[in-house]
Amino acid sequence: MTPAVNLAKKANIPFTVHEYQHHAGADSYGQEAARKLGLNPRQVLKTLIVKLDGQKLAVGIVPVAGQLDLKAMAKACGAKKAAMAEQAEAEKSSGYVLGGISPLGQKKRLMTVLDKSAEQFETIHVSAGRRGLEIELAPAALITLTNGQLAPIGK
Repeated sequence: MTPAVNLAKKANIPFTVHEYQHHAGADSYGQEAARKLGLNPRQVLKTLIVKLDGQKLAVGIVPVAGQLDLKAMAKACGAKKAAMAEQAEAEKSSGYVLGGISPLGQKKRLMTVLDKSAEQFETIHVSAGRRGLEIELAPAALITLTNGQLAPIGK
């Protein structure tokens, strides 16, 4: 299993793993997951790695139905500016490939911010560490496992 699933198991939190056949030509990994699993795209979240003030990395988790608000992300992290991290930097830091980056079990623990909209759902879905694999868990469990915080970072 992936480091994300192993972390959830070790923490003994309730979760469910969902698998689907990933199509290599998919233009949006998160939208593909929502569609193939028959889920509300506001309940499926994507994990994005940003660079704060051109220096340190952080994780933003927002619904696949929307986008990350970089200004709001910077504010939530106490930074002046946030920009998307380069793909190679995101993959190296997380230990996962793009489209399979999970907020759980990353190689380096980064400051993590979950969009406040996740609170409206009993459970949410995030990548479980590879394309075609999602983990379903309570938003509070995700915050606990990542030592994260909630903030309005989606748009």
